[in-house]
Amino acid sequence: MVKVANQDNNVRIRPKEEFNFFQDKRVRSVFYQLLTAGTVGWLLWYLASNTTQNLALRGMNTGFGFLDSVAGFDTDFKLIEYTPGVGTYLDIFMIGAINTLLISFVAIILSTILGFFVGILRLSKNWLVAKVALAFVEVFRNTPLLIQIVFWFIGIFSLLPVVKKTIDLSFGSEMLLLNNRGLYFSTPIFGDLFWLTALALLTALVGVFFLRRRARKLQNESGAQTKILLPSLALIILLPSFTFFITGMPLAWDIPTLQGFNFVGGASLPPSFLALLVSLSIYHAAQIAEAVRAGILSVNRGQTEAALAIGLKPGKVTSLVVVPQAMPAIVPPIISNWMDTVKNSSLAVAIGYNDIVSLFMQTTLNQIGHAVEIVAITMAFYMTISLIISGLLNIYNKRVQLVER
Repeated sequence: MVKVANQDNNVRIRPKEEFNFFQDKRVRSVFYQLLTAGTVGWLLWYLASNTTQNLALRGMNTGFGFLDSVAGFDTDFKLIEYTPGVGTYLDIFMIGAINTLLISFVAIILSTILGFFVGILRLSKNWLVAKVALAFVEVFRNTPLLIQIVFWFIGIFSLLPVVKKTIDLSFGSEMLLLNNRGLYFSTPIFGDLFWLTALALLTALVGVFFLRRRARKLQNESGAQTKILLPSLALIILLPSFTFFITGMPLAWDIPTLQGFNFVGGASLPPSFLALLVSLSIYHAAQIAEAVRAGILSVNRGQTEAALAIGLKPGKVTSLVVVPQAMPAIVPPIISNWMDTVKNSSLAVAIGYNDIVSLFMQTTLNQIGHAVEIVAITMAFYMTISLIISGLLNIYNKRVQLVER
C-alpha cells in the first residue's frame, strides 16, 4: 500500500490492485497474439498434412527432390549454361527466374523514364504536346495489357523483314541488326589490359562525385554556383579514353554474321522478348505518367513562382524544386506499379517467352508433376521480388518524406 499526503496533511490509502489475467492489457495482448499465431499455424499444418495425405492416396509424388532430377528439354533463350539431359529442373527454374528478372528490370527502367517524360509533357503549355501526351496515356492505359502484348508480337515483330532482308540499325556497321527472328547485336571481347580502362572510369566517377560535393559545399557556404558539367564530362570521357588508347585498345567485338539461314556470333533477343518489353514499358509508362502528373500538381504553385522569381530557368525549376517536392506523392503509386510490372511479365506465356511461368510452371509441371510444389515455388518467387521492391522503395519514400519536412 502506498501512502500519499495531500495539502491538508491528510493520509489517503489507495486500495491494493489485484492482478486479473483477462483484464491486464499487456498480458491480454500477448495472449491473443499467441492464440492467433497458433490458430494460423495449426491451419497451415492441417492444410499441408491433408494435402500430403490426399496426394499419397492418389499415388502422386511429393517433396522438392524433383529439383535435382535431370531435365530433358531445352530453351531457346537462356543467360546461364545449360545442357539438356545434363542440367536439372533447378537449372530450368534458375533460367526462368533470370529471364523474368531481366525483362522486369529493363521494363521498369524504361517505363519509369518514359513515364516521367510523358507525365511532365502532360502539363506542357503547348497545346499539341499536351494533347499528344494525353492521347498516349489514355490509349495505352485503357487497353488490356495482354492485347497489347499479342499486338506487338503478331502485328509488329512477326511482320519484320526476313533474315536476308535484315534491317541494319547501326548505319552499316552490322553491329545492331533487326529481323523477324529477333534483335542481333555485337558483344564485347575484353583484352587482358581492359581492366585498366574500367579502373580509369571508376576513378573518373569518384572524381565527379567529389567535384559535385565540393560545389554543393561552396554553394551552401557562399551561395556561389560552380559549373561542373563540362569538367565532369571531360573527366569521364578523357581519362578512360586516354587509358584505353595507351593500353593498346584491348577491346574487340564479336559481330553477328549471316551464315546459311541465320546469324552466327554476338548475341540476340527473340521477338517474344522485344514484344513483351515494349508492351510492359508503354503500358506501365502510361500509369506512371498519371502518377507523375498528379504529384506535380500537388506542389503548391507558389513554389514555382518563388523559384522563377529568384532567377531559376523553367527546366531547373522543374528538376530542382517541383519534382523533389512531388516525389512523396509519386513514390507510393510507383511502388505498386513496379510490383505490377514483375507480376504482369507472367503474361509472356501467351507469346512463348521463356519466363518462370512458361518454363517452370508449365513445361516442368507437365513433365514431372509436383503441381503443389511448383506452384508454391513460383508464388514464393513473385512474392519475394514484390516484397524486395516494396521494401526498398518504402525506405526511399521515408527518406524523401523526411527531406520534405
